[in-house]
Amino acid sequence: MRLEIFRTLWGYTHGWPQAIAELREAGFDGLEARLPLDPALRAEYARLLVAEGVPYIATLFTAHDVLPDQSASPQVHLDDLQRKLGYAAELSPRLVNSLAGNDRWSLAAQVDFFGRALELAAAQELTCLFEIHRARSLYSPWVTLELIRQVPELRFTTDISHWVVVCERLLDDPADDLAPFVERVQHIQARVGYDQGPQVPHPGAPEYANALAFHQKHWEAVWRAQQARGQQVTTLTPEFGPDGYLHHLPFTNAPIADLWALNRWMADEERRHFQRFLES
Repeated sequence: MRLEIFRTLWGYTHGWPQAIAELREAGFDGLEARLPLDPALRAEYARLLVAEGVPYIATLFTAHDVLPDQSASPQVHLDDLQRKLGYAAELSPRLVNSLAGNDRWSLAAQVDFFGRALELAAAQELTCLFEIHRARSLYSPWVTLELIRQVPELRFTTDISHWVVVCERLLDDPADDLAPFVERVQHIQARVGYDQGPQVPHPGAPEYANALAFHQKHWEAVWRAQQARGQQVTTLTPEFGPDGYLHHLPFTNAPIADLWALNRWMADEERRHFQRFLES
């Protein structure tokens, strides 16, 4: 199995051409970025991806941004998903990573929503993964495991830092059996969280060694499951980001780290980690 590492554009303020030049210089393999909603920009970037030969993972949100519109019904989310999947198809993405649904819906509504969402993705012939994320339907491991029991065809992007915060602990107790979820993960977002936050100040800091070890153990479980089902390529996106995730100093509001440096550190570490995994 081969590891391909994608660059996130979360918090990035320049265009895709510069991002592609930078990711190549840093040894990344592809680009993960929000789906452009402007038609002209989408067409421009579709041409750019083809010309540069860069694989792309599209990230989209249903109704309508990272935090869902609390007044939007499941049908509004589905209509928005259908529209954005059509947009995504224009860029021929490797994967579509969807932050979908709303954490406040009933389980019956969640089951119906995801069953219909899978039908929409199949109609576009897109590989659509659903990311575990706070405020969204997959905010909790226990809700997600119940959804898997009822909609076993679901496939996921894991960013387990979200569940660490929701559960306020590293999910390393033997009773925290996430195997049905792990077996369905196709893409990893590699951010290290801890019991009181979704992003440690720096994943290499010794005071967060236990958190890093837990996340890496989870990623290894994903890799083993992927190997078992014959997956030839595994994708990983280091995803340290801004918006309250990146720690700032009090009073000055100065960021304590550089996001690109954090994500490059994570990429380098996971290349080494993946090699150790293959050799073990």
